[in-house]
Amino acid sequence: MIRAVSEPDIPRCAEVIRESFKTVADELGFTPENAPRFTAFAVTEERLIYQLNEENRHMYIFVSGGDIIGYFSILVQADGVCELNNLCVLPGHRHEGIGAKLLEYALERAEELGCSKMDIGIVEENRVLRRWYEGFGFVHTGVKKFDFFPFTCGYMEKIL
Repeated sequence: MIRAVSEPDIPRCAEVIRESFKTVADELGFTPENAPRFTAFAVTEERLIYQLNEENRHMYIFVSGGDIIGYFSILVQADGVCELNNLCVLPGHRHEGIGAKLLEYALERAEELGCSKMDIGIVEENRVLRRWYEGFGFVHTGVKKFDFFPFTCGYMEKIL
């Protein structure tokens, strides 16, 4: 079941995000020392509460067996553009189609919110993830290297 996040969900959401992104960190050699701003290390309850209450992000969770096992948020920006953030599924529940359900739900919500385009940022070196998003119609639009990350940020978009 997918539903909107409420503030009591936030502690578990932070755990799910960190645990989910930690597998990427481990695979690609990211650590709190070489990538302290990477999602696996940077997401806190306080940050999510701020995003929910101050940025008015639209946050959703996938609940199974009474536990939160997936998450994503949408930040509506100007000119009908929205940004998909932190779409993730706990490692033990991957390859069950949950990520696809979350992404399809995100695309539906974005359209309902009046968005005409969805942007995402990914770790460019994560080729599997890039192909996964391409399978849903996302198009690669560019890359950017930041000094504070040991990887390249890739950018993708989908016209809704």
